[in-house]
Amino acid sequence: MASNLPVQSPAAQTLANYSFPRHRLRLTQTSHQPLVLVACGSFSPITYLHLRMFEMASDFVKFNKTEFELVGGYLSPVSDHYKKAGLANSTHRLRMCELAVDQTSQWMMVDPWEAIQAEYTPTALVLDHFDHEINEVLGGAERPDGTRVPVRIALLAGADLIQTMSTPGVWSEKDLDHILGRFGTFIVERSGTDIDDALANLQPWKDNVSFSRYWTGMLKHQDSTFN
Repeated sequence: MASNLPVQSPAAQTLANYSFPRHRLRLTQTSHQPLVLVACGSFSPITYLHLRMFEMASDFVKFNKTEFELVGGYLSPVSDHYKKAGLANSTHRLRMCELAVDQTSQWMMVDPWEAIQAEYTPTALVLDHFDHEINEVLGGAERPDGTRVPVRIALLAGADLIQTMSTPGVWSEKDLDHILGRFGTFIVERSGTDIDDALANLQPWKDNVSFSRYWTGMLKHQDSTFN
């Protein structure tokens, strides 16, 4: 069940008063491998497509008979130290994300941890943070028989981000192996991206990559691995 703990607005949190959001995180009664999806980005501003990616991934998990059971989803906005041109202040971006998920979702949350850091935090370390909070601090998920199992943390990404992962020199091999090898990713196709080339360059981690192909107005699911 999701937690009934009072929720502090992500936009109001600092390093001194940070608390991990868990009010919509469902850590009981899982029948498959519990899964949490994390989307990292600037969200300046958050868009409809950012939100749709979560719902498309949720559909993929349910309708493709995967081994997973989705128990939560998080938006993790970058800090102001990302230094992207036109990047809105993190307080405003956190508030926009908070309003968006509160009005459209029953299972998504906004984690301010990355946004309030005093320096830029690589995606690999952000995923480590979620793994720590959910599997070490909270103890993972509880099955109906009372046993506890670790929650699978996975990066949710548009195909444009995955394309950068397949471009030499953009990501370090160490970070790629950490993200795709240890955690894995769920990819949602975006128009204008050559996803086939991107996937071909990620063959070493193909067993940890799930991909949903998207066209305007419809979603077509593919196998959870690629060849």
